[in-house]
Amino acid sequence: FDARGVSFVSVTQAFNTTSSMGRLTLNVLLSFAQFEREVTGERIRDKIAASKAKGMWVGGVLPLGYDRPVDSARVLQVNPAEAEIVRAMFSRYLALGSVHKLAAELEMSGVRSKLQVYASGRTTGGVPYSRGALFHLLRNPVYICRIVHKDVIHPGLHAGIIEPALFEAVQAQLDSQRRRHATTAVRTVMRAPLTGRMFDAAGAPMSPAFSRGARGGVYRYYVSAGLQAGRKPQRPDLVRRVPAPAIEALVEAALARLLPHDDHPLARLVAVHLHTDRIEIILPGKLARNVREFLHASETIEMRKTTCIVQSPIALPMRGGRTKVSSGAPDLAAPDPALVAALRRAHRMLRRDAQGQPIIDVGPASAYERKILRLAFLAPELQHDILAGKQPRGLRLETFLKCEVPLAWSAQRTALGWA
Repeated sequence: FDARGVSFVSVTQAFNTTSSMGRLTLNVLLSFAQFEREVTGERIRDKIAASKAKGMWVGGVLPLGYDRPVDSARVLQVNPAEAEIVRAMFSRYLALGSVHKLAAELEMSGVRSKLQVYASGRTTGGVPYSRGALFHLLRNPVYICRIVHKDVIHPGLHAGIIEPALFEAVQAQLDSQRRRHATTAVRTVMRAPLTGRMFDAAGAPMSPAFSRGARGGVYRYYVSAGLQAGRKPQRPDLVRRVPAPAIEALVEAALARLLPHDDHPLARLVAVHLHTDRIEIILPGKLARNVREFLHASETIEMRKTTCIVQSPIALPMRGGRTKVSSGAPDLAAPDPALVAALRRAHRMLRRDAQGQPIIDVGPASAYERKILRLAFLAPELQHDILAGKQPRGLRLETFLKCEVPLAWSAQRTALGWA
């Protein structure tokens, strides 16, 4: 009312907001109403704290293995069938040593989270366990007859379903894994500039993550939230993991090119959406005019409300193959080191006769050398494209190892997909 310049006059009570006395009366009433509400909240919180201190269950999401109290005693009732599942989950985690492996095993076994049915008819649960839910379950002291209130743990009135020794062993293993990853994880997050701005094609956030190599090296990635939760992809074309240094370098290079006059182009970035064949770089709409001037021929720009979206083709790594993430723009050369090395090796196996024609100098010593020898008989312009990094996208050394390359130069271009 005040924002709209409206006054309020009460017919049955002696105040109105058109006068100073009326506004004072209204403010006094509001103060008492707020006081009453806060006192009520304090009483409720004190009652919940006192009940939990006695070990009672005062409501909330039921943990797997227990049913709701059947009387006014507020004591959780053990569900025998679910209790066996919980014991198996604790034992299997100790055996596997990985929450991720445990989640995969439970999904294969058909184990689902506890189905909750509310008075309104709404239901939750009944889905495969995510890693986050499993971490919470394995840390829950309710299974050793404890009730938690904020940071205080009280003895519970219900029966425990996990032996204290097994529970402590699980906690020790979880703590050891947490300590091992904590220091590196902090460093990883601190140097991940795309945190909070990287999304997959379905719009799910991609968070920084890392793994350790056999020699102790740390490898950084951006991982989709669905993959971190252990959920299967709804779309087969969804990219859910990408090497962090490569995608960061690609995005930073693209921003430096699109915004050459900006000292901090990364600060202008709104978001990045990752697809299998392109990235969508989202920038403020007011920069669209400046960006258009520096677009490559293969890139497009689209306006959406207050933002502009630059779509740029990229080449992503395949599982088990190369690890490089590169721009797919045709005017950016990206020589394939493996393919160039094989081409040079093939030429070393040849010599020229008096007419300059290539002949095999020494017989190839292995099946691999016999296959890469085909590279030396490619058309000269195709070899030039390989050295310059202008070969067709997706053409790798494996292509020459698996297919028969025609000897005719005109047929080679068609067989290998050259433009």
